[in-house]
Amino acid sequence: MGRELVVLIEQMAKDKRVTPKKLIEMVESAVLAAAKKKYGFLDDIQVRFDTETGEIEATSLKTVVEQVKHSHTEIALEEAKKLDEAAEIGDTIGSFLEVSDFGRIAAQAAKQVMLAHVRRAEWEAVEQEYAGRKGEILSGVIVGREHRNYLVELGKTEALLPYSEQIPREEYGRGDRIRAYLVDVRASFHGPQVILSRSHPQFVAKLFEMEVPDIADGVVVIKGIAREAGDRTKIAVYSNDSAVDPVGACVGVKGCRVQAVVRELRGEKIDIITWTDDPQTFIGEALSPAVVEKVGINAAEKSVLVVVSDQQLSLAIGKRGQNVRIAAKLTGWKIDIINQGQYQKERDQEIAAALFAPESSPIPSNEANPLPQETSEEVPVANA
Repeated sequence: MGRELVVLIEQMAKDKRVTPKKLIEMVESAVLAAAKKKYGFLDDIQVRFDTETGEIEATSLKTVVEQVKHSHTEIALEEAKKLDEAAEIGDTIGSFLEVSDFGRIAAQAAKQVMLAHVRRAEWEAVEQEYAGRKGEILSGVIVGREHRNYLVELGKTEALLPYSEQIPREEYGRGDRIRAYLVDVRASFHGPQVILSRSHPQFVAKLFEMEVPDIADGVVVIKGIAREAGDRTKIAVYSNDSAVDPVGACVGVKGCRVQAVVRELRGEKIDIITWTDDPQTFIGEALSPAVVEKVGINAAEKSVLVVVSDQQLSLAIGKRGQNVRIAAKLTGWKIDIINQGQYQKERDQEIAAALFAPESSPIPSNEANPLPQETSEEVPVANA
């Protein structure tokens, strides 16, 4: 062993981000496990690592007695004096064990203990640095790929960008720089894992916080965000200061702020809308870029019926229903959309039913699913 072990400990301390003191404790613990594997009958074994020479000493502590009855815990006075001339009855004396004699099985046990300690130390180091940083955006470099998961180097720690957390259709090569949202830090069979995400809705929220000073200062608040990564994100913002336009603050001069976020997301469309506690107005804005004409609300079922012009219907629904689906996620309301022609037809049928109903019959009520009122407002929405 000798100096080579000292050098190895110093190198591991750098590579594994573990203090030399902790590694020395691991070595002593591993040798102790190996000693007990070899000399299982010894109850009291002590191991000491010499940091100067790199030598390891293992001693078995025994009590000095006049007549030995238990050889694994006692030593005769005559034998004890060979080790220490000052030994007397009742003293505790250590007899050296040959570390090199522990054998292959004992060495394997030492190795397993050592690896277990290193993994535990690695986990403690990674957890200490990253567990408190969940929800932050981290920068790293792509160093490889396992199956469809990317491996990302974050300084001395290797993080994982799982396939499920990637933006669809994004591809990276070795050496590419990347920014991602820290989702979790968890233990695995191979050691601690830092899990990153680029598809998480909060990744977009954090990007806006970095680009928009008003959000970082708390003047503008992100009230809600809904996202289908790679295609479209809708974000609702509110201003605590009546003098600050929340949408304008997020868009920036000539769209510089929102475009910085769009570039990071490789062209993902972003709709920025003003949050309001009036559901009719909020839902109308959430369906941006479509222009909404009327909104009818069923508060009991938390559902709405939205009317748009014939030309706006496909835009309001979106490709494969994406626009209305994301709007529903953002607002928390179930949204049904009809065009003006269908609305007028249903309106005419309702009026006709009321006019020609028998006198004894009450006028039909559609309170459970009311048709939208003509008073709904249209609100301009910022898009990127």
